[in-house]
Amino acid sequence: MLMELLRPVSFFLSMLSLYPVLVSAFFVPGTRWEERLWLALLRLAVAGCICLASGLLYRQSEGGTLLATLPVRLFFCGVGGMAVLFCLSWWLDAYYVPLLRHGCCRP
Repeated sequence: MLMELLRPVSFFLSMLSLYPVLVSAFFVPGTRWEERLWLALLRLAVAGCICLASGLLYRQSEGGTLLATLPVRLFFCGVGGMAVLFCLSWWLDAYYVPLLRHGCCRP
């Protein structure tokens, strides 16, 4: 009974723990990319611990491997997507935005 209540609550907490990682990686105005990266990595460690604990609850009730549980898969997919978007936005800021500031790409 208690396990059936803890599983959705822990899954909801694991989804909520990924939100501050996204916010610190993209939506902190006035900071450099390196500062955003360190802040996001610290919050990513906390989110990883929460998702791992939630995955342990899922594994205990279902059996199987820890990497096959829903919270851990959500964590890896979310981190992968955020890493791709973070690298892409960093690259665009370093190589494309300076061209827009000088006006060489405007028609």
